[in-house]
Amino acid sequence: MQFGLLVVVVILSLMDLAGSNKAVTGRRQKRRSTEVIPSCAKGCVSCSESNGCVKCSPKLFLHLERNDIRQTGTCLPSCPIGYYGVRNPDMNKCMKCKIENCEACFSKGFCTKCKEGLYLHKGRCYSTCPENFDAVNGTTECSIPAQCEMSEWGAWGPCSKKNKLCGFKKGTEERSRRILQAPSGETTVCPNTTESRGCTVKKKQCPGDKAQARKGRKDDQAKKENRNRNRNNKEKEGKKKRRGKQRGTAAPTTALNPSQ
Repeated sequence: MQFGLLVVVVILSLMDLAGSNKAVTGRRQKRRSTEVIPSCAKGCVSCSESNGCVKCSPKLFLHLERNDIRQTGTCLPSCPIGYYGVRNPDMNKCMKCKIENCEACFSKGFCTKCKEGLYLHKGRCYSTCPENFDAVNGTTECSIPAQCEMSEWGAWGPCSKKNKLCGFKKGTEERSRRILQAPSGETTVCPNTTESRGCTVKKKQCPGDKAQARKGRKDDQAKKENRNRNRNNKEKEGKKKRRGKQRGTAAPTTALNPSQ
């Protein structure tokens, strides 16, 4: 009789234990069913509720944006300003530009846009453009000064000498060109607009040369006549002076005394 009662108590205890286990299992299942599995954004392969995307599709870049101590990941087709993209076999990532005074960059060591007031030169930022470099068309990008744009050379001019076209055999001839565009309007940095070379022509007499030759001969003749006239006058004056001296030095004649 006592044995039978003991069996009944054991059976009831097992039944109560099984019921309690079912209740606990049911509560766990119910709690799990209320937990929401986070849905990843478009382009994101895996994500978490607290950190956003942790892995992107092969063509997209993972961009991590920090907010206090929390980092949130998003998948982007290209990296935002201030970051540059790095492609890896596992996953593409956006890396922050660390070049001094750089606002946008292409890679770790090449800036594409400087902060306001600075000049960009070969991937770096400067307060002014380096020596022998100028800003391009009012922008903040430095480059080698633009080359002067020149017109084609014109035809060679006539052979001349001392601004005359006749009376010589060897002279010079010139040709010229125009400055179409100069960097910053500074024409002094442009090449020469004229050039000259030697030339040889058949000598021809200038139209007024004959008259000038006749005038020159007349002048020479007049000078010669003046010299002859002056010489004759000097000779006459010399003769007069000599005659005067001879008269002044002649010995006086003495008269004979009648008493002798």
